[in-house]
Amino acid sequence: MNIQKILIAIGIIFLLIGLLFPYISKLPLFRLPGDIVIDKPNFKFYFPITSMILLSVVLSIIFWIIRKFFSG
Repeated sequence: MNIQKILIAIGIIFLLIGLLFPYISKLPLFRLPGDIVIDKPNFKFYFPITSMILLSVVLSIIFWIIRKFFSG
């Protein structure tokens, strides 16, 4: 894969994120059921395990699509 195709793919991803940002920001990402929140006086711990799993799946699909269409 040459550098031009990589830069085009990155540009398309940034363009899509920019266009969809008003809608993405309204999603309850990082506030999903399964995210661990411990809120005590003088202490707050937040571990977004469910959100990170979902984000990992979405990024894996995006990278698979990029590799499929831009390889060779």
